[in-house]
Amino acid sequence: MLTRQLIAPVTLGCLLSPAMAQAATDTETTLPAVTVSAAEDPRADTGFATRRAAGVTKSGSSAAQSAQSITVITRDLMDSQQAQTLGDALANSAGVVTNVYGRRGWDDFIIRGQRASESVFVDGLLVESNNRVAQELFGAERVEVLKGPASVLFGKVQPGGMVNIVSKRPKPELFGELGLTVGSYGLRQVTADAGTPLSENGKAALRVNALAMNSDDPTDYVYYRNRYIAPSLSLDLGARTDLTLLASHNERQYVRQQGLPVNGTLAGNRNGTLPASRFIGEPGLAPYDGEQNRLGYALTHRFDSGWTLNQNFRWQTLSLTGTLVSAGAMAANSQLLNRSATQQDISGTTIGIDTNLQRRFEVAGQQHEITLGVDYNRSTETRLQRACKVAALNVYRPVYGAAINCPSAYSLNQEDSVSALGFYVRDQVRLAERWLLTAGLRHDTARTGTTDRLLAARTGDTARAVTGSAGLMFDLTAWARPYISYATSFLPNSGTDIGGATFKPETGRQAEIGVKFDLPGKRGLLTLSAFDLTRRNVLSSDPLNTGFSIATGEQRTRGLEAELTADLGGGWSLAGAYAYIASEVTEDTVAANVGKPLNNVPRHSVSLWGTKHLRGPLAGWYVGAGMRAESAKRGYSFNYTVPGYAAADLAVGYAAAHWKAALNVKNVFDKAYYAGGLNNNVLPVGNPRTLMLNVALNY
Repeated sequence: MLTRQLIAPVTLGCLLSPAMAQAATDTETTLPAVTVSAAEDPRADTGFATRRAAGVTKSGSSAAQSAQSITVITRDLMDSQQAQTLGDALANSAGVVTNVYGRRGWDDFIIRGQRASESVFVDGLLVESNNRVAQELFGAERVEVLKGPASVLFGKVQPGGMVNIVSKRPKPELFGELGLTVGSYGLRQVTADAGTPLSENGKAALRVNALAMNSDDPTDYVYYRNRYIAPSLSLDLGARTDLTLLASHNERQYVRQQGLPVNGTLAGNRNGTLPASRFIGEPGLAPYDGEQNRLGYALTHRFDSGWTLNQNFRWQTLSLTGTLVSAGAMAANSQLLNRSATQQDISGTTIGIDTNLQRRFEVAGQQHEITLGVDYNRSTETRLQRACKVAALNVYRPVYGAAINCPSAYSLNQEDSVSALGFYVRDQVRLAERWLLTAGLRHDTARTGTTDRLLAARTGDTARAVTGSAGLMFDLTAWARPYISYATSFLPNSGTDIGGATFKPETGRQAEIGVKFDLPGKRGLLTLSAFDLTRRNVLSSDPLNTGFSIATGEQRTRGLEAELTADLGGGWSLAGAYAYIASEVTEDTVAANVGKPLNNVPRHSVSLWGTKHLRGPLAGWYVGAGMRAESAKRGYSFNYTVPGYAAADLAVGYAAAHWKAALNVKNVFDKAYYAGGLNNNVLPVGNPRTLMLNVALNY
């Protein structure tokens, strides 16, 4: 089905879309009535609030119509903030904590107190089991967050929730945009996004979006080089069939930024406080080099019988090489930082396919929408690793150039594979007009295998699980819908521990209650929710054996969330989120961890961002302002408290007919803070004040 999509501003852009630019210059006008044949709201693609069907529901339901917490982060919202990373976008979602490991070059985030970094999907298909290469946000039309277990529709996911990135697709009209962004710490970025119809009706169309970015970092000697291109092609196979071919190539080179020693930052040091720009690695090392390639399609066919077939397929490869220099304990003189190094060479392939049939029908006066589906995913990953030695560094008077001494033999030479086949069914039933019941069931068979090439040994395991979900929503009024839901999850744990034993699958369960409020004129959505989430057989890094994992038992999080997205009229748009989360380790292989809070989960977190598009003599201009804040973070794998912080952001921009410009200032008051806790030796640093200026030409 052809849908109208935003022209993405050229940097990830703080720039307005053409639709927003027009809105900024229009005066109040009464439009004639328009009959829309599509099921989606005609405002679905513009502003901060969307009525578009959410991809994470695999149905025609939007976030407002679903008995579960779903955040849809629109292109306009991301652009107004000049969001550069997936973590930047996810900061708009209540209960999501991002970038707790600092600027290390990978995506990391926590949903409802639980690590969810490996539950990243693109166009409804899992990226890979370990998410080694950061996703390029410029290629996203929108980002969706489903909170809580999602196994019924998506199989192997972590119980805290999942993220689905919806790729930019071809559009039926000719368009193009070329932009340049410059900013603090040597940021230079060029982006392009262009498309053309290939048939008279616009159904066959081509789109290409691309990015090239070079940037330094607030930390000395750290830099980033990103290259990205994503062509997509839609074909005209008739009115009943929609087919879009999707491809992308993503290259990333970067120096791994590991943060600062705890001794000399949070912990006092008689030699003073370390500067935030101090680099604890070795500048002479080759950077990390990552690459990710994708090729797939999205197919929809509508049969005469009323059934609709949906199928998504993707083949993906990845490679990542680099040498990590990590911090150990501080020496007795409180100046020398002991260090170690690890050479890593990782490669993998992921194949995913999801097929479902959907139909709406009536039984005994009740409206049903049934979905019958099957999906398959297989990921293989080869890991080569050498444990190397490197001299200690005087972090107060650093002299770099120490040799990295690596043995010829690998300390780890291992191939992991995970394949999962799932069958699912879901029914949405409209009862007595005001009740909406959604229930689903899934059966998974997952096979994990590990080949240890050093020991010439292979271990494997097969796990089967039945997961389910149910939700009930009541139309209390035309604008208020309370709901209740329950869901379970299943995630096979691949690999082995230091002793060669396989892990039990991870499971989760969540109960949630809430209410969703439509703003007048359906200009926005306010969601209030409360949840109780339990996660079992949690896999985490073995603190005593680098490169290995351990199962740490059971974790529990409970919390309250409030989230608002709104386009209020008069040029105002607003996005706000607040979460209160209490987290706890309830079972663990280390008895001392029981009762401690989960790593890097603040009790309170809040974000707020608003824009105002001016009118009258200042038509075309807009201003934006917001803030982000988190309370203190603690954990069970480090013994210090990371202080809370609050940071403010500002933006100003102008949009004309064929060009636009915008300036964003993040962390306006240059608040110094720490991103989170890593271990008892290393403390990731937060982001200082940064400026970004974007200029774009479009037609």
